[in-house]
Order: sequence, then structure tokens, then C-alpha cells
Amino acid sequence: MMLIVFFVPLGLFLILAAFIIAFYGRLWLEAFTCGAEVRMVDLIGMSLRGVSPRMIVTAKIMGKQAGLSIDRESGMSTHSLEAHFLARGDVMKVVRASIAARHARLPLSLDLAMAIDLAGRDITDSIRTSVSPKIIHCPDQNESGQQSISGVSKDGIELFVRARVTVRTNLSQLIGGATEQTIIARVGQGIISAIGSTDSFRTILQTPSLISQNVLARGLDANSSYEIVSTDIVHVSVGNNIGAALSIAQAEADMRTSKASAESRLSMALARAQEMAALIAERRAELVLAEAGVPIAIAAAFALGNLHEAPNSTHSQTFPKIWHSRSEGA
Repeated sequence: MMLIVFFVPLGLFLILAAFIIAFYGRLWLEAFTCGAEVRMVDLIGMSLRGVSPRMIVTAKIMGKQAGLSIDRESGMSTHSLEAHFLARGDVMKVVRASIAARHARLPLSLDLAMAIDLAGRDITDSIRTSVSPKIIHCPDQNESGQQSISGVSKDGIELFVRARVTVRTNLSQLIGGATEQTIIARVGQGIISAIGSTDSFRTILQTPSLISQNVLARGLDANSSYEIVSTDIVHVSVGNNIGAALSIAQAEADMRTSKASAESRLSMALARAQEMAALIAERRAELVLAEAGVPIAIAAAFALGNLHEAPNSTHSQTFPKIWHSRSEGA
């Protein structure tokens, strides 16, 4: 009975140990021989937490062979890789990106690489763009539907410009930084501003690099995920004379305003003329009314005996006058 009590637990323990060794022994041995520092307890815990032990071991071996730090405090530790996997991150992509950044001598820590991956950005593409700069066309015809950017110089001539912007990833601003579309918009604004500050369109045609210099001097890549390496003008063409068109439009507007003002003054003059005509008719009516009272006044003068011929007048018969008696006049 004592033997049964002793050997049964021992047998179960040996069976369990044999199962663990058979299942995890090879992984542990691979990590141990490569110096990846993965404990057997960690391998068992990964299986219990739903993490693939094979993936974590492979990632640590890749990091170790590439010369990455795999210590438990600041480097590529087992717990940090496991936590990144549980956060639905891509462990292998992060490790590959860290290795590529180390070989390219880029300042990319493991924590930053994990944060970029969890933010939804393609960390591998970001490293690739840092090593091999990316070309952005401005404007982006697929997004805006425009083939060129239009700007007007100070002399009123319209210019159509297409630019090619070379950028590389700014890893320190990759999280929360402005995206590619923002860079295109900023460069477009810089091109329009550079054209608008030029006295003559001929200056741009002679020296297109003035636009590139103006764009680079503005620091348009601030707080963005990309760093502008260069801005190259690939096409410049002359458009319409916008200044002349605006002057013509302004002249036509002034002419319409003057014409409306003249018509208004004409209407006021016609109205005043009608008023004067009515006033003349009124005065004529008063004159006719006054003339109608003259015969009555003459008759009254005859009746009163106040109508006499002017004495010693040779024209008394032609121009009769009314003479009042001297007695009444006194």
C-alpha cells in the first residue's frame, strides 16, 4: 500500500514531465542554444494564455541573432512580446522592422515599433520609406482629379504647375503626425504662395527652382509623419491672363454702375421737367384767369367815370390808360 501511494504520484509526475519535455523541450532547447532566454515555465504559461510559444521563441531567436537586446527590463523580453500579441499586434512584423531599423541605423526602439504597429500603421513600410524615400505627386490626380496646381503671379498671369515631392518617414512623428494627404495639401499651398509672391510669371519660367526653394524654406513637414527631402517641379505651363480678365470685369461693372447712375439722373431730370411743365400750365391758367378779369375791370372803371384819355398824348387812341382824378388821388 505504501508503495502504491509513493509510486502512483511519481508515475503521474514522470508522465507529466515527459509530456512537457516532449512538447516544449525542443522549443526550450532551441532558445537555450541561441541564448534567447526563454524559461520552461514561460512556455507553459504561453499555452495557457493562448499565445503561440513557437512564434515567441522564433521572434526572440531572430532578435538575438540580429544583435537586438533581449533582456527582461528594456529589451525584447518574453513578457513584452507576449503582451504585444495579446493586444492583437503583429509580433513578427515588429521584430522584422526592429532588425531592419538596426541595420539601417535608424533610431527605432522596440516600444516605439510596438506603438506604431498598434496604432494601425504599417511599421515595415515605414522603415522601408525611411531607408528608400518615397515620391509623392502634387497634386494627386487620383484623389483630387486635377492634373496641376494653378497659381497667379503679381502681373496677373496664371501658371499651372506639377511637382514631385520626395519624402521619407519621420519615425519620431509617425504616431499622431500628419499623413501623406496633408503633405500634398501643404506643398500645394506653398506652390500657390510662391507663385503669388513672384513679380512676373517669366521669373518662374526662367527659374522653376524658386518654387522648390520657397516650399522647403517654409518647413511644411512640421508635425507630420514624413520629412520632405526635396521638391522638384516637373511641369510649368502658362494659362490665362487673370489680371486682364479681372480688369475687364471691373471695368464692365463700373460701366454698368455709371450707366445705372446716369439713368437714375435722367429719370430725375425727366420727372423735374414734368413738374416744370405742370407749373407752367398752372401759371398760364392763372394768366388766363387774370386776363379774363380785365374787361370786367374796364367796365367798372367806365361805370365809375374813372377812365379818361391821357392829356396831350398823341397815342391816346392807340394806348388808352386809366387816369384817376386828382382829387381822389390827393
